[in-house]
This record gives sequence, structure tokens and C-alpha cells, in this order.
Amino acid sequence: MYAITGATGQLGRLVIDTLLKTVPAGRIVAAARNPAKARDLAERGVIVREADYTRPDTLRTALAGVDKLLLISSTEVSGRVPLHRAVIEAARQAGVSLLAYTSMLHAGTSPARLAIEHRQTEEAISASGLPAVILRNGWYIENHLMALPVALEHGAFVGAAGNGRFSSAARADYAAAAAVALTAEDQAGRTYELAGDGAFTMAELAAEVSRQSGKAVAYNDLSAEAYAGVLTGAGLPADLAALLADADVAASRGALFDDGGALSRLIGRPTASLESRVAAALRG
Repeated sequence: MYAITGATGQLGRLVIDTLLKTVPAGRIVAAARNPAKARDLAERGVIVREADYTRPDTLRTALAGVDKLLLISSTEVSGRVPLHRAVIEAARQAGVSLLAYTSMLHAGTSPARLAIEHRQTEEAISASGLPAVILRNGWYIENHLMALPVALEHGAFVGAAGNGRFSSAARADYAAAAAVALTAEDQAGRTYELAGDGAFTMAELAAEVSRQSGKAVAYNDLSAEAYAGVLTGAGLPADLAALLADADVAASRGALFDDGGALSRLIGRPTASLESRVAAALRG
């Protein structure tokens, strides 16, 4: 039996959708903090169980009978490691035969502050002795395109990434990789640096949006402090804004670039192109 934590999130739902193409619904556990949000999955035959990272008793119950588990990293801005450790311990007690974890691209060496808790979680998984596969996901193209409506309105994307190149891929590509890692043989002990086939700078993203939309859109590069100020002005919490600005600075130093091709090899197809994702975003 397969279990997916964070099952009602955007990535979790895509992983379950992918698994359902080859795995009977009754062998998939959607582990969610709020099971009511997974009612549609239950209607499709997926087993829905409560799994609250802050309540270990729910984790033990959720993982009963589970063979392979995907731990999707918590969305908490900080303090994620204790939450992840609770899941890891519950998986150990349940006798899970494979734990897959969604980490961050180059987590072992990345200068980004966002990588610290991923690195610590990887260390906790290693210390647990559980057979594991580490999925070090790069940036999602969707992360960039969240700002598309504002960029079109004001004629510019803003950031602090300089000329750094992003090897971003679509969320669906990373979901497909997770599904393969769960269902394929001999995955324990592997670490995948997962990134899109193509890379782009923020200026190149702006140029692509301009080409497809017919509107002039530029990229304005800011200091980390100024970019964090823009993000807080848009309503983001100050700590999250600072982390995202720091990630942009890390990207300017190559932290979110990878040309190894591991993602497309794992999923057996090319990753989604920037052009196709911009087109989809413009269609709404």
C-alpha cells in the first residue's frame, strides 16, 4: 500500500492522480491533516486517513499497513524538521519498506536558507535507518508564474536573482517523478537532483511572456532587501519573504540550476517547456 502525506496539497493531488493510472485506488492512502478536504479522493476509491504532523497518534494510525510512503515536505516556513521527524518515526514504527522525501535541489550544498531544513530532514532520514529515496526538487515553473497577472499589469517581473538560471520544471513533472520513485524497483539509497530540461533567467522569462502576450514585460532586478519588501507589501509574512528573497540570491549563484537530466530520465519523457507553461498560464 502507498501513502502520500500532504495529499490535499497541489503536489500531493498530482502524485495521487499519477498513481491512479497504474495503482488500484484501494491501495493508495491519502494522508491529510483535514480529511474533509479529501472527500473527492475518497469518492474515487482512495483511502483517506487523518495525518497531522503535530499529532503523532494520527501518523501511526495513518501509516498502518503502508509499504511505501511519500513524505511531502511541510509548508511551514520554519520549524519543519520536528514535524518531519514525527513522520519519519511513525514510518519506522510502521515498518515502511521505502520512504520517499521531497527535498530541494542540491540540498546538500545549496547556500539557500530554504535548503537548511531539507538537509536536516535528509540527515534525520539517514539516521532512522529507513530505506529511502531522496527527491531533490528544483523550482516549480508555477512559482514564477504566480506573479504573471501583476507582471502583465505593471509591465515587469521583479526579483533578486540577477542573471541566475533556473532549471525549473512543472509541478506535474515532479509529481510524476515521485510516482515513479514509489512504484519502481530498487529505489532505496538513491538521491535524485530533479530539474527541468531547459533553464532560463528571469529576463528570459519576461521576454517569453512579452512574446506570447504581446505586452511589453521587463525584469527588474532588486536587492534582496528591496525584493523582500515587495513581497511583504504583497501580503507575504516577513519571514517567508526573506526566505524567498534569499532563494533568489542563491539562484544568482547557481543554486537552482542543474543540467543533469535526471528528471526527464526518471519520468521517461521531456519535462514541460517554459513556452508551454507560459501559454497555459496566459490562457488561464
